[in-house]
Amino acid sequence: MLRCLDLAQKAKGFTYPNPMVGSVIVYNNKIIGEGYHRMAGQPHAEVNAINSVTEPHLLKEATLYVNLEPCCHTGKTPPCSQLIISKKIPNVVIGTQDPHSKVAGKGIEQLQSAGINVTVGILEKEAQELNQRFFCFHQKKRPYIVLKWAETPDGYIAPKNRSEQAPVWITGVNSRNLAHQWRAEEQSILVGTQTVIDDNPLLTARNVQGDQPLRIVIDRELKISPTANVFNSEAETLVVSQKIEDRYPKNVRLVTVDFSKPLAQQICNQLYQQNIQSILVEGGCKTLQTFIDENLWEEARVFRGKKRFKEGVKAPNLEGKFVKKTSIGVDALFIYQNQAPC
Repeated sequence: MLRCLDLAQKAKGFTYPNPMVGSVIVYNNKIIGEGYHRMAGQPHAEVNAINSVTEPHLLKEATLYVNLEPCCHTGKTPPCSQLIISKKIPNVVIGTQDPHSKVAGKGIEQLQSAGINVTVGILEKEAQELNQRFFCFHQKKRPYIVLKWAETPDGYIAPKNRSEQAPVWITGVNSRNLAHQWRAEEQSILVGTQTVIDDNPLLTARNVQGDQPLRIVIDRELKISPTANVFNSEAETLVVSQKIEDRYPKNVRLVTVDFSKPLAQQICNQLYQQNIQSILVEGGCKTLQTFIDENLWEEARVFRGKKRFKEGVKAPNLEGKFVKKTSIGVDALFIYQNQAPC
């Protein structure tokens, strides 16, 4: 099962809205086939594993391992449960049940009804952690939320005064490259109005290989210029506002919400409807604090650099379980988890 998890992680950031899945086929304690789901719309892990077996007649005496319950419905690809049954594989070992309403135990039932010996719950915790975004989306009916910011040793995320419309870097290049990797691994990235006005960011994962996340901008009064970098053609952008205006290029969509009601929850509802499974919230302070105050976050990643501002915009007020501290070049990275039910 560990090999299944390792294989699955090879496609991190590429499988949305599907989960990361790896599969291994064993005969006489030897691996005779393996595969993983590489991208949505392409063959699933079980299909790739079965197709990799060079001696197909051995399948009738083999065991198939997979970290997530095989699908049993037809989407962009046929159901894996029926393929396993048709190949007469006698044993299937599953990490965890699939939370998707179209599966949710039905794949297991199909296999068992066909006389296959099914074992469920092997490395179940690890299997669920691997696909925690997928589980959060289907169980909580909202995206998995990661908060991220950089702060100075004296607790500021931005200086009081700026000399130009550009980011004021607190961290070093290693931390910034890591942040780009995170962007490529999440399905969307979100910032508030002032961040765009102050920094004019691109909000892309341009320093690493991977898909570009959906850029989400909160702009209540549509103050941001339509020529801002965040609206360029490098990625799609979603504007959250209380106004409707036809002022953006074709890659930009606009949704309206009621700003007199809890904002973070409304954004989550909108993104759930659009099948967005994860958000990386990068700022600014007001936006981050909105998600914190509404208790809508799973983890926080906080960089602490060496630069000091002495005065400026204070970092968000966060209460969470401290997980670990890591050195990233000259910076420190602190990871927190939300322990409060949400």
